[in-house]
Amino acid sequence: MSDGKQVGIVLVSHSAEVAASVAELAKGLAGGEVSVPVAAAGGTEGGGLGTSSELIAAAAAAVDRGAGVAVLTDLGSAVLTVKALLAEGDELPDNTRLVDAPFVEGAVAAVVTAATGADLAAVEAAAAEAYTYRKV
Repeated sequence: MSDGKQVGIVLVSHSAEVAASVAELAKGLAGGEVSVPVAAAGGTEGGGLGTSSELIAAAAAAVDRGAGVAVLTDLGSAVLTVKALLAEGDELPDNTRLVDAPFVEGAVAAVVTAATGADLAAVEAAAAEAYTYRKV
């Protein structure tokens, strides 16, 4: 993008290790040298399994580069936590979207697409399209 703005991506998992690993995988498959802002928001503040509103909000703030933030989640209660943050309206950066996509494949598609300078709608569409990936 010529204006220097870029879509940020937050990966929310019930496990800090899973979130961090998926972030690493997505960045690696996007070329490794990719400067897409990606943050993992996994587990609870104490290091346990679960989700944390505070960790999600901090991750979203950290990746916000003015072009919106795409949030991908792993399981049901992570979705509910992000929806609650969006409903509050002041916890997440403007133009933050919960993206309905498979966690791993969607994260890779989102990072690869964001690396091209695409806007938030294109990043969201690429991640959602990952539902159609066939393995057989």
